[in-house]
Amino acid sequence: MDEKKTSLYDVHVRYGGKMVPFAGYLLPVQYEGYGVIQEHMAVRRDCGLFDVSHMGEILCEGEGALDNLNYLLTNDFTNMRDGQARYSPMCNENGGVVDDLIVYKVRDNHYFIVVNAANKDKDFAWMLEHQRGGAKFRDISDNVGQIALLGPKARGILGRIAGEEVIPEKYYSCIFEGEAAGIRCVISRTGYTGEDGFELYMAAGDAPALWEALMEAGREEGLIPCGLGARDTLRLEAAMPLYGHEMDDTISPLETGLSFAVKMKKNFIGRDALEKQGTPSRKRVGLKVTGRGIIREQAGVYAEGGKIGVATSGTHAPYLGYPVAMALLQAEEAVPGRLVEAEVRGRRVEAEIVELPFYKR
Repeated sequence: MDEKKTSLYDVHVRYGGKMVPFAGYLLPVQYEGYGVIQEHMAVRRDCGLFDVSHMGEILCEGEGALDNLNYLLTNDFTNMRDGQARYSPMCNENGGVVDDLIVYKVRDNHYFIVVNAANKDKDFAWMLEHQRGGAKFRDISDNVGQIALLGPKARGILGRIAGEEVIPEKYYSCIFEGEAAGIRCVISRTGYTGEDGFELYMAAGDAPALWEALMEAGREEGLIPCGLGARDTLRLEAAMPLYGHEMDDTISPLETGLSFAVKMKKNFIGRDALEKQGTPSRKRVGLKVTGRGIIREQAGVYAEGGKIGVATSGTHAPYLGYPVAMALLQAEEAVPGRLVEAEVRGRRVEAEIVELPFYKR
C-alpha cells in the first residue's frame, strides 16, 4: 500500500525529518540535528512541535447525536458544555476496546470526534454499523491538518500569534472559532505527552503556514520540531495508554485503568459484558527496570518463577534517566514494590512494580 503524505510532508523534509511509514502515512520519526532524546527533553523543559495530521476526525450531527455517542462510547456526554472535550473508550460487545478517542462538543446536536490514526477507517465503519436514528457520522479526516504544540512554554509561544480570547484556559477545552497567525483553526488545550499545550486543527492546506508561524514564534523559546519517536517516549513516561499496546479488542477499559471514563449506570455497547466480568482479573501497572536492559512489548513478566503477565510498552525514559515499561499483570500479583523479572531475548531483566504515572508535571 502506498503511504499517504500529510500536507506538512515537504516541511518535514526541509527540516531534516527522517521519514518512516506509520499508520498509512509517511511521518518523521525524528529530525536531523536533534534526535529522540533531545526532542523529548525539549517538550519536558521548553516546547516541541508535532505533526499529528494523520489522526482521524469524524463529525456526529443531528438530533440523535448525543444518544448515539452515549450508546457507542463508555463515557457519558450528557452534561458537556460547548467547547468541552471528553475522553472515552469505545467498546465491542465483549467489553474489549475498539479504540479510545476524544469527543468535543461544538454545540447541541453537533460533536467533533478525534480518533487514532491506525483505527480511523475501522472506527468510522463501527460507528456507521451501530448508529441509531437521528444522527449522521461524517469522516472529514482528509480535509483536516493537526499540529500539536506541547511543553511548558507552549502558552507563551501561542500567545505571540493568537489573541488571548482564543486561547482556552482549561485543560480539555477548546475554542472552535479560533485564529492563529491569521489562520482559522480550532485551538484545543489537550495533548499526549504529560505536558501542558495545545492541539490545533486547521484546513489541511493551511498547516504548513501555521507550522512556520509557530516555529518562528518559538525560536527564542527553544521550540524544535519533534517526531514519532519522542511522541512515544513522552506518552510512555507519562503512562498514557496507547491503542494496540495497553488496550485492544481483547483488553477491557477497566483492566487498563480507564474506569474514570466508563459510566456503568448508562447503557452502552459492551456494558453487559463488563458487568458480567466483574472485578477486572488483570491490571495495568508500571515497571521500573532495576536490572540491565529494556523491557519491550510482549515480554513475559515473571514472579517466583511463574508467569504473571506481559509487558505492553517499554523504552528508556529520557527525562527520568532509566528504562520503564507498562505491563498487564494478574490483578492479585500486581503489588507495588514487588520485584519481578521480564523475559528479554532469552534472559531475565529485573524490575520493580511501581504506581503510575512514572512522570507527572
